[in-house]
Amino acid sequence: MVKSSSGLGRSLLSFHIGMLWTGETPEVKALEENMASYFNMLQGLLLLSHSSTVGAGPTLSSSIHASIKQVVDSSFMLMKESVSSYGSDNRKQKLSIPQLVGTVWEACSALKKTPATNITAIGRAMTQLAVSMKDVLREMNELKPTSSDVVDESSVQDSPEGESKSDDSDDSFGGDLGNDLSPEEMKIARLTTDVVSETLVVIKELIRSITSLLKQESSMDNATFVASLERLLKLSQEIGLQVDELGASLYPPQEISALRAATEKISSSIDETQVELEKLKGCSEDFVKACTGLRSSLKRLEAELDHSDATDTMSKMENLVIE
Repeated sequence: MVKSSSGLGRSLLSFHIGMLWTGETPEVKALEENMASYFNMLQGLLLLSHSSTVGAGPTLSSSIHASIKQVVDSSFMLMKESVSSYGSDNRKQKLSIPQLVGTVWEACSALKKTPATNITAIGRAMTQLAVSMKDVLREMNELKPTSSDVVDESSVQDSPEGESKSDDSDDSFGGDLGNDLSPEEMKIARLTTDVVSETLVVIKELIRSITSLLKQESSMDNATFVASLERLLKLSQEIGLQVDELGASLYPPQEISALRAATEKISSSIDETQVELEKLKGCSEDFVKACTGLRSSLKRLEAELDHSDATDTMSKMENLVIE
């Protein structure tokens, strides 16, 4: 229904846009007729879009609403400018009409790409999450340990460029953020990177598993089916938030408690995701394998976090004894 309404809307709206403004000042009656016809087509499109939300979950409904809103908003801007510029000698105002026509055309083109099913809408939302996770993973891979090359400070000062280098060092506030991790922090960073990498694999396999249900969508109890899909998306979004938290907590000084809390939430969300997907009978072997890999990475990270906590506690106790 969404595809048919968007295709019809695009062809009819663009046709009437062309009639509405050809570059020459039309007669008032012709302008009125074109505007009336345009709004009739727009109203028809709104009715079609409303009918296409029947059986749609929140994610699909939101996608349809956003696409239709773009068409309606840009159409009203075009009509408003067309009326205000009618008979005007203002060249700048007249030149704005083709730009507004282009905006409506783009909105109609975007409408054609609106998801037609709940599965497609959920899949796209999850794909956006995967893209965000890739960005976090890329930033994690850029983390570096403290340089092992010890430079003699006096030799730097004696060199021709020594003074300027010293000034640059002062201006850099101690180097780039994330380039001064201790060996212990770097180990945690690498293990956390493994967790995020495995999480990304899980999300990709989840998208594949959901997409494989496309043929079954019409035969399932729609309300229950859509509720499960929305639940899977919500769990994926929670995982995405925790991945962001992992990335933010790696910069020195590392926040061990935040890292531990994020790993626990990811582990819990993965368990719930697997249970929910099993309800839909869409739990593939590759998805289960990906979940197993992620759980292994989470355990390794949790063990290292426990070790780091123990080391930190011992250090604090030693300091107390010394004092």
